[in-house]
Amino acid sequence: MSKLLVFLDVDGVVLPIGRFPEDLTADLGRRLAALPGELVWATAWEHEANTEIAPRIGLPQLPVVEWGGESVVEVLEDDFLGLHWKTRLLVRWADGRDFVWFDDEPTDIDVTWVADNHRGRALVYRVPQPTVGLTDGDFEALERWLTAGAPTGY
Repeated sequence: MSKLLVFLDVDGVVLPIGRFPEDLTADLGRRLAALPGELVWATAWEHEANTEIAPRIGLPQLPVVEWGGESVVEVLEDDFLGLHWKTRLLVRWADGRDFVWFDDEPTDIDVTWVADNHRGRALVYRVPQPTVGLTDGDFEALERWLTAGAPTGY
């Protein structure tokens, strides 16, 4: 079985809204590194997350989801459905592997779309306090999901 993917957004998740990269500490990096999965940047920062964020929180260079590649039809369909601009590409990138997606923007539309279009288990997790970023409660929610074996949710 392939290792769980842990997709990480930066703004509002790793880096609280209104904060600067210089404010970050290694505490969060240690907690993320301890997760039972492969960490992957899923952020508009793309590769800059590896140069500006990872070293500040003590993480190594991580794989990066590079955005783009959707067809015009997919973009129009996503707009019509109200699908987050990352959702389709994360499902494609995961390619059936179980994943967790920590972001501050997904909605129930994304949860439903992932459940209908992804072969593996997925936790689409909306970080509830983007001005705070990931908290103990968010890590506990992930632990509950891992323990429960739930297919998709947030």
